[in-house]
Amino acid sequence: MKSETQKTLPFYQLCAPFCAMVFAVGLSGCSTSGNTTEDPNSPKAQATAEAQKRITESELRAFCPPVTIREGTAVLTNYGKSADKTPDNLIYQASIANETRSCQPGDGTLTMNVAIAGKIVPGAKFSPGTVTVPIRVAVVQGTDVLYSKLHKQAVSATDSSAATQFVFNDPNVTFPKPTSQNVQVFIGFDEGPDTTAKTKQKKQ
Repeated sequence: MKSETQKTLPFYQLCAPFCAMVFAVGLSGCSTSGNTTEDPNSPKAQATAEAQKRITESELRAFCPPVTIREGTAVLTNYGKSADKTPDNLIYQASIANETRSCQPGDGTLTMNVAIAGKIVPGAKFSPGTVTVPIRVAVVQGTDVLYSKLHKQAVSATDSSAATQFVFNDPNVTFPKPTSQNVQVFIGFDEGPDTTAKTKQKKQ
């Protein structure tokens, strides 16, 4: 009687079903733990929310709105009453650049000191003396105008052959303290009427 020889399978073939089962269980465990939603009322969740709130309040306290020269208002040319706007009739050209600001928070308000550098370049019809240029500072939040003031900046320009530098600043730009970082400050020349914009305050 012939004896049957039992074949021995390699180790990796014996282990394969067991390894596959362990791997599947592991995936199941990972999937389950990944879908777990943390209770928003748990101490950990509340601590995280409180920390995020403190960060937001800190950012708002440190927020100083940026200052931008409004498009189209960086240069002002004066031809006087001449209808022929040519270089021969130019009295002067004024320009502004290098805006800057500082902020001082108060009790429910924010006061800014807005400054800008400028120069007066004399033209062919220039006469030495005092040049007055109109500069407006406006603070807007969305569609609301929080502050708007037109200034008359006097510049003593006594040299008809060289540019005269000047510095303008408005230290009293005051408006309600922002509750979000969506406030923008604009500055620029404004030859329009000297009207004061109504301040709109959002309800708290």
